[in-house]
Amino acid sequence: MAHWLFQEEHEMLRKSVRGWVEKEIKPHVEEWEQKGEFPRELFYRAGELGFLGLTYPEVYGGSGEDYLAGAVFVEELARCGSAGVAAGLGASVVIAGPQIYKFGSEELKQKFLVPTITGEKIGALGITEPNAGSDVASISTTARDEGDHYVVNGSKIFITNGVRADYVVTAVKTDPAAGYKGISLLVIEKDTPGFTVAKKLEKLGWNASDTGELVFEDCRVPKANLVGKENMGFYYIMQNFAWERLVMALEAVAAAELALEEAIRYAQQRIQFKRPLSKFQVIRHKLADMASWIETARSLTYHALSLFASGEDAVTAVAMAKVYACETANRVADEALQIHGGYGYMMEYPVQRYWRDARVGTIGGGTTEIMKQIIVNRLIK
Repeated sequence: MAHWLFQEEHEMLRKSVRGWVEKEIKPHVEEWEQKGEFPRELFYRAGELGFLGLTYPEVYGGSGEDYLAGAVFVEELARCGSAGVAAGLGASVVIAGPQIYKFGSEELKQKFLVPTITGEKIGALGITEPNAGSDVASISTTARDEGDHYVVNGSKIFITNGVRADYVVTAVKTDPAAGYKGISLLVIEKDTPGFTVAKKLEKLGWNASDTGELVFEDCRVPKANLVGKENMGFYYIMQNFAWERLVMALEAVAAAELALEEAIRYAQQRIQFKRPLSKFQVIRHKLADMASWIETARSLTYHALSLFASGEDAVTAVAMAKVYACETANRVADEALQIHGGYGYMMEYPVQRYWRDARVGTIGGGTTEIMKQIIVNRLIK
């Protein structure tokens, strides 16, 4: 059912993305999950179809669409059944790309953003460290000024696309004594001497995406790779968090819907006590609850999206949407697994993947606890 927020052109895009997902992604999900990554060619294909540049201007190879178009792509990609695929493609254009587009020089845009939109280059955003997660101000990776270069030392962890990214937009301390006011962003290319991928991390979910631990040892980065102004990195990071968190809420709603569909399908097919599970009141009520939670999450998320897309202050609404949508995805996936009974615990059924993939939603992009802190701070102010 179409929603008032989306216009005809958005629904046409939705049909196009859904067709691509059904034909070129879904049939390969199980294989990619087993391999622990999806082929790099998928970036090229998504770029070729124009999906990676929806929210970027035509001058950089995008199509100049609005954030609603970006939301449609996110929703339909999430329905592929592998959050890892969605995370890998999204990390490049939703998390790394915007930092360069909004704050980078024209040189950086041409060198990194343009090939990211075409799918020729893969981007990542490097913020989290072993001892600094939600507390961005506490990062310890440093960038020492040495004339026309910065010398970077430190490490990053839990970086989506970190293993095969062509570049990482990296948060560093250019003024270690200044706290969050001393953070800058540098684009560090993967072949830069001193930059190594320490290891590919094994995860509970998102298995089709690569997540890496990165190490920088006397890594010399040209000053031309500074994003925006020195010591403004913290502010740049905060500005893009709203869109990143909104994307996670949109993905969570779509994933929850997928889990519900799987639960309904199983309940109609599984026979116990000589009748389908879908005939038992307890199961029917579970399905009704799950559907109600999803629609509530969708309404809250679309409200936040409408505010964000129209340029209004959406920080509180986005935080609320991320909390409720991601928590809902966990609840729905858990109920879907419960409806499957013992089979839900078996790897051959996709519901176990939906359950595993959903869990990180309340952690990544700002934990539920941090979101609640943002909400209450703004309520009190």
